[in-house]
Amino acid sequence: MPGLHHVTAIAGDPISNFGFYTRDLGLRFVKKTVNFDDPGTYHFYYGDETGRPGTILTFFPWAGVRPGRRGVGETHQTAFRVPQRSLGYWTQRLTEKGIAYEALEKRFGESVLPFTDPDGMALALVGVPGAENEPGYSHGDIPAEHAIRGFHGVTLLLDSAEKTAAVLTDVFGFEETGREGSVIRFKAPGDAQGSVVDIYEAKGFLRGTQGAGSVHHIAFRAADDAAQSVMAQRLVDHHGLHPTEQKDRNYFRSIYFREPGGVLFEIATDVPGFAVDEPVAELGRNLKLPAFLESHRKQIEGVLPNLEEAAS
Repeated sequence: MPGLHHVTAIAGDPISNFGFYTRDLGLRFVKKTVNFDDPGTYHFYYGDETGRPGTILTFFPWAGVRPGRRGVGETHQTAFRVPQRSLGYWTQRLTEKGIAYEALEKRFGESVLPFTDPDGMALALVGVPGAENEPGYSHGDIPAEHAIRGFHGVTLLLDSAEKTAAVLTDVFGFEETGREGSVIRFKAPGDAQGSVVDIYEAKGFLRGTQGAGSVHHIAFRAADDAAQSVMAQRLVDHHGLHPTEQKDRNYFRSIYFREPGGVLFEIATDVPGFAVDEPVAELGRNLKLPAFLESHRKQIEGVLPNLEEAAS
């Protein structure tokens, strides 16, 4: 099924990040691992109970990293979906937790509650009628009926939409479904998690810079290696874009490319999933390392911050 697979962002303090997304937003800590290219740094995965594609927000927490600056060529906002009737609950919860948020607004007929995480990452909750019938994860603090139901979608801030739109429609199966001012909405078939990409055209704006609070890349779904290969070939043949070789990320296999507007895109396979190295009931409990790093486990564990204080 087309749509988002995951969104990966940059955070500062790992303890603060872990506490915010698990305690304040109520997401499940699906996987505790390391950045395979920088194993002295955590790689956190948050999502629903099993870590289904379309629910996964991941972070590289680099303590002391400078804040990013929002701008052109970046993901402008990442939005979660909640039941329409839960927005009042979430407004009250954000207030009680001291989380900065903005007034409810309407976008394409939907109610949207924008807010930010501790690093200033732009987030939003979108009220979706009928979302209460979708699976939701709750660890008990947030009533199950109000729990986040995965991603609604992302907003990209670009100089021009045309070439990026061509990739979304031709390679990823999205369709343009509406326009409001400078924003163009694209949707994947169906109304599943992560089915929306909005492009906000802002020619002449400053370019963004990566740092804490920035989205590092956006990953789109491919059912398996064969589907990913077809997408890769379309990028080359139809758009003159050349993705990387496939990289094994243990829980999915990935290729990467820079889309025409400057945002780093990934195509990630749905398989094998997050239960490949630990049972669903134990997801996120233990530090999981790829085979090539296992012999360095002791050294790696010695430099990673202890998350127990955030869990208490």
